Amino acid sequence: MRELTKAEEQIMQILWKIGKGFVNDILDRLPDPKPAYNTVSTIVRILERKGFVSHNDYGKSHQYYPAVTKQDYTRTYLSRIVKNYFGNSYKEMVSFFAKEENFSLK
Repeated sequence: MRELTKAEEQIMQILWKIGKGFVNDILDRLPDPKPAYNTVSTIVRILERKGFVSHNDYGKSHQYYPAVTKQDYTRTYLSRIVKNYFGNSYKEMVSFFAKEENFSLK
């Protein structure tokens, strides 16, 4: 599974939250300043080519929905981080964050 760009992840977060929607549904949930309709449409089509999104046809309109669950993407993304930054050790990752946050045994 490929890693998402920041813009792609922003679109996927919306689709994971709403379940399915048209480009206007996605656009409505994006923060200001909103990108152009065509920009969002292009990103969604890229996500579809990458296998992250599928669609249902309604005439000339497309209703998009996630083809990859948030859980599956998160698992793959975290595995990649653990492999690349923590020597493939979840223990090392947890230890790193424990030190960063100054966790105590309590």
